Amino acid sequence: MGTALPAAASAAPDSGPNPACPWVGSHAPTDVKVSRVLGQMTLDEKITMVHGAAGSAYTGFIPGNARLCVPALKMQDGPVGVRMPDTTQLPAAADLAATFDSSLAHGYGKVIGAEDKAKGVDVDLGPTVNIVRDPRWGRAFESYSEDPYLTGQIGAADIEGIQSQGVMAQVKHFAVYNQETSRNTIADNAVVDDRTVHEVYTAAFGTIVDQAKPSSAMCSYSAINGVFACENAYLDNILKSQFGFDGFITSDWGGTHSTVASANAGMDMEMPDGDFFGDALKAAVQGGKVAQSRVDDMVARIMREEFRFGLFDHPSRDTPTAVASTPANVATARKVAEDGAVLLKNDNVLPLDAKKTRSIAVIGDGAGKDALTAGGGSAVVAGTGTVTPFDGIKARAGAGTTVTYAQGNLSSTGQLPAIDSSYFGGGLQGQYFNNKTLDGTPVAIRTDPTVSFDWTGKSPAAGLTDTNYSVRWTGTLTPPETGTYTFGLSSDDGSRLFVNGKQVIDNWRDQASHTETATVDLTAGT
Repeated sequence: MGTALPAAASAAPDSGPNPACPWVGSHAPTDVKVSRVLGQMTLDEKITMVHGAAGSAYTGFIPGNARLCVPALKMQDGPVGVRMPDTTQLPAAADLAATFDSSLAHGYGKVIGAEDKAKGVDVDLGPTVNIVRDPRWGRAFESYSEDPYLTGQIGAADIEGIQSQGVMAQVKHFAVYNQETSRNTIADNAVVDDRTVHEVYTAAFGTIVDQAKPSSAMCSYSAINGVFACENAYLDNILKSQFGFDGFITSDWGGTHSTVASANAGMDMEMPDGDFFGDALKAAVQGGKVAQSRVDDMVARIMREEFRFGLFDHPSRDTPTAVASTPANVATARKVAEDGAVLLKNDNVLPLDAKKTRSIAVIGDGAGKDALTAGGGSAVVAGTGTVTPFDGIKARAGAGTTVTYAQGNLSSTGQLPAIDSSYFGGGLQGQYFNNKTLDGTPVAIRTDPTVSFDWTGKSPAAGLTDTNYSVRWTGTLTPPETGTYTFGLSSDDGSRLFVNGKQVIDNWRDQASHTETATVDLTAGT
C-alpha cells in the first residue's frame, strides 16, 4: 500500500515552469525529470548531494543547488517525536507497539510528520524498527518489540502517518542492531546465520518497504559477521534487490568507515559530513574504483524522493523555532500512553473514589520531579506540558484529599535527594580551597544551608577558578528519628564523608560524575 501525499504539503508557493530548470513545475514522469537533472550535473555537484554539510539548525543537512533548482534537504531526529523545542513528547515506541493498533500508529506518525512539517524538516530520522532481543539495549524504548511481525505492521503504519504529511520517513537501523557496548567499532560484531538475518532481523524492513514505501533507510553502527553494516552487502542484496527498496540509504551519524566499500555495497549518503563521500569519493570515481553509474544512482535515488515529496516545486522553509505542538497532538500522545499501558494487578483498589479517599501517598522517584518520561540519545524529546504522576494525581484528587509525595528510592541517576537544611541547624561551614587537596589556607569561608550544588563550568566562590578546587564542609546533623540512614555522595571527581570522625564514604578520585552510598546508625536528637 503506497502513501498518498497531500496536495498542499509545502510551505512555498507553486513556482510554475522554470525555463532555466524545466523539471520544476513539470508533469513529466519522475524518472524523466531525474534524468534531465543528472544530465546537467557536474561530478562535483553530484558529490555535494551525497554527504552532509555544516551550517544548519537541523540534525542533518544537504545543501541545495541553486543553478539547477535542486532543493536543500533537512533531516531531523527522531523516532518518538521531533527533537526540537516546542514539540510533542510522544510515548516510547515500545508503548505504541503495546497498543497493537495500526490506526493509532498511523496517528502517532501523523503527529511526527505534522510537527516536522511545521519545523521545516524534510526527512524524519525514524522510526526505529530494530528487533529487541536484549532488554539491556539502551535504545529498546525507541523501537517496537521483539516480534518481527508486530514491528513490521506498527512500523508501516507509523511511516504512512509521517509521510502523509509530506515529510519523508527514514526507517532505521539496517540491520542487526541490538546493543550499545563498543558500538560503531568492529568489536560490536553480530555473528548471525543467514536464516536469522532474514526471518528475525530484516523481516520488518521487508514488510515496511512493501506496505509503506519509506523514502529512505539508515544503516546501523553494528558490524554483521565481521563487516560494518554501512558497507555490508546486505544493503544491496537484501534491502535494495530482495525487498525492492528504491529510496536512498543514509549512514548513521559517523557510521561510515570506508569510501569504496560503502559506495559499492549500496550506501547512498554519508552523514553528518563528507570524510568518506566527499573528496575521497570523487577520487575513487576518477580512479575507477567506484563507477560513475554508482554515483549517478546515489543522486538519482535522493532526487527521486525529492520529486516524490514535492520539494523541487515547493522547497521547505527554515522554521526551526516554530511552535509545532498542538492540543490535538498532545491528546494523541495521551491516547497512545493510555492504550499502551497494562495494569498487571488490581485488587479492587483502582479507580480511587475521590469522595471517599482522604489521603494519598505517592512514593517513588519516577513519580516526582525526576520522572523519566523519555529515553536519551537522538530520540530524546523535551516536550511541552509534561505532567508527573504526582502532579496528575494531585490535580485529580480534588480539594478534599491530601496528596503527599516521598522520593522513596534512588533516582534514575543514582543520586539521593539533598538533606533538608532544617536538619543542619545553623548550616554547614564551607572552607573553599584553590587546589584539589584541601591544602593551605582557604580562600573563602562561608555558611552553606546544605550541600547541593552544580558548579559545572562555574566558580563556586570568589577567588576560585571554575576547576581544580576543593571544599570542606563541617557541621552538625540532627536526625529526627533513631534508625539506619543511607547517605550518598554524588560528585564529579572526588568526595569523602566523615560521620562522628569516622570515614564512611571514600569517593576520592578523579572520575566522571559518580555516586557512592553508605548506611549509618543514628540516634534521634543527637
